Amino acid sequence: MFGLPPLSLVIWIPILGGLAVLATGSDRNAPLARWLALIAAALGFIVAIPLYTGFDLATSAMQFEELVPWIYRFNINYHLGVDGISMPFILLNSFTTLLVVIAGWEVIQKKVAQYMAAFLIMSGLINGVFAALDAVLFYVFFEAMLIPMYLIIGVWGGPNRVYAAIKFFLYTLLGSLLMLVAFIYLYFQAGNSFEILDYHKLAIGMNAQILLFVAFFLAFAVKVPMWPVHTWLPDAHVEAPTGGSVVLAAITLKVGAYGFLRFSMPIVPDASHELAWLVITLSLIAVAYIGLVALVQADMKKLIAYSSIAHMGFVTLGFFLFNPLGIEGGLVQMISHGFISGALFLCIGVMYDRLHSRQIKDYGGLANKMPVFAAFFMLFAMANSGLPATSGFVGEFMVIMAATKVNFWFAFIAATTLIFGAAYTLWMYKRVVFGKVTNPHVEEMRDLNKREFLILGVLAVCVLGMGLYPKPFTDVMHASVDNLIAHVGQSKLP
Repeated sequence: MFGLPPLSLVIWIPILGGLAVLATGSDRNAPLARWLALIAAALGFIVAIPLYTGFDLATSAMQFEELVPWIYRFNINYHLGVDGISMPFILLNSFTTLLVVIAGWEVIQKKVAQYMAAFLIMSGLINGVFAALDAVLFYVFFEAMLIPMYLIIGVWGGPNRVYAAIKFFLYTLLGSLLMLVAFIYLYFQAGNSFEILDYHKLAIGMNAQILLFVAFFLAFAVKVPMWPVHTWLPDAHVEAPTGGSVVLAAITLKVGAYGFLRFSMPIVPDASHELAWLVITLSLIAVAYIGLVALVQADMKKLIAYSSIAHMGFVTLGFFLFNPLGIEGGLVQMISHGFISGALFLCIGVMYDRLHSRQIKDYGGLANKMPVFAAFFMLFAMANSGLPATSGFVGEFMVIMAATKVNFWFAFIAATTLIFGAAYTLWMYKRVVFGKVTNPHVEEMRDLNKREFLILGVLAVCVLGMGLYPKPFTDVMHASVDNLIAHVGQSKLP
């Protein structure tokens, strides 16, 4: 755009915009903070669009590369680039940030500038994670993105926000410390280089590969999160404000899954094959067991949080099947989950803003008072259940097809998510939306305002559009996924 480097723009426009919003100071300037945040978020999304429109579908090479020496002593560079695996998530992140700023327009009344700034700065840092091609630069962005989310949960969250924020921070920080050790080892193996693409070319012994795989696995499994290191996520979701839950589910979980494709599989391919059974087992436990856990939740946010863990289990399952359909299915599921989980958390936020309760038992008969909202909520609930013609079906179907090629029982267990997903999502919907109004406070609830209608309407278009025509999403992935499979090899599972 205007001859400027697009990846630096998508990273630094939100960050600088966030600092400008922060400079507005106290809540006396809240209207100015909101408008500045909206402009910065809109610009951040606009500058991300050329990454898609100018993307070359025919190559698996990194595109839009930027390389500037940073720390000469250790050959650390400001090196950015995207391929068909990372580029869609920069767009998803920038899009989600814009929606979150609009969603918090009237809801947040205290420390408005700080709230908006935290989301903008986090958006830039997350874009940096997906664009970084230098290991140290990746690590800096990977850790720095924790800080705004920690503050969002800890300052604007619920009654147990401090506990949830500290638990979130410690889990994700401790998980990634071994990744730093792995980077240092690889630095010396690659001849004093922190270039991630150099690591893809290394010939590493099996024992070292397994140790490196474990280091990466601990960092990324916590972030996904995979069972059994998932316990921080429901706490974080329940205590986080609506915007925090949206970004947490739609974007930050994807960073962990992305790490498997950028680091674990291409750097230690033999260990990835050797330990694929472990990842697949944990993924299938997440799909089946966590689905049952979601079924007994009384808090809507906690139910959708557990749903996220089950759906992300589909993603890691698809990746470690080592075939193109599985990996592309996992990537499609990541994007779809960003739309659906974000929409569901926004729906819960709409109800919470009116009734100040997330307990399912406090609702009932909502369709009588909020018919437009009930229609949107129904669409997103169906998409979360994997209804055909919604985005929730596409990725899950691709992964199940890929699993069938590898092992029938993998596919059979994975397919239970369609049953459990429908059970817990639609049961929640039935109790909240249908029936008679029993709570007098529900009688007073008003339907969607224009701002809420706009946000949910845009997400509804995304969910239906991707469900009916996923080709624009899958086309950008083909070359990069095929190249990854050529490098890592096909499945060796029985």
